[in-house]
Amino acid sequence: MSDKRGTVSLRAVAERVGLAACSVSAILNNTPASRAIPQRTKDRVFCAAAEMNYRPNLWARSLRTRRTRLIAAITSDIGFAPVARVLAGVQSLLHRRGYLLALGSLDCTSGWKNISLQLQQRGMEGVVAIDATLPADVALPVASVDLDYMNLLEPLAEDTRTWLSELGESAAETVVRQIESGTTPRRMKIVPKLPGPYFGLTATLGNDAGSRDGA
Repeated sequence: MSDKRGTVSLRAVAERVGLAACSVSAILNNTPASRAIPQRTKDRVFCAAAEMNYRPNLWARSLRTRRTRLIAAITSDIGFAPVARVLAGVQSLLHRRGYLLALGSLDCTSGWKNISLQLQQRGMEGVVAIDATLPADVALPVASVDLDYMNLLEPLAEDTRTWLSELGESAAETVVRQIESGTTPRRMKIVPKLPGPYFGLTATLGNDAGSRDGA
């Protein structure tokens, strides 16, 4: 135990499995160094961490890795039911991938002018924009979801809610994939398609620059 409150340290996990603390850290943080470690060893570490109820110090991890694992979801209307369903999908995917969601609601006037600086100061690694056009100086991976041209009647049907959640997951996955690949940040647009008379829906992925007239 690392202190009187009984918090389990990474070093304690390392002692349990008989590995160096740096190796355990690489495994639990899924760093490039962990790729050379056999999966059987990784499984032992994950099992020990679960048994000991190990909880990482996220602040210490961010200082060590220089990553916050924070992604912002920005919209102009959190109260719009379809937006809320998209946000639910974003949160679901980010939770599974070990990221945290920061939620922001800004209008297109005063708050929007400083959004790039605010995102940088708060350590955001990427952005999901829902019915929101971000300024060109936001140099982060961005996935945007536009619902403004869709007439989504409330209360939403079950299949519509499911589809909107999947749309949010797709947007979040797009941002995470860019972050983890280390490529130059791009703006991608998740474009809802309506092939049927109402909601036989799919989502396709395209460049932000060319997926919509006037974008």
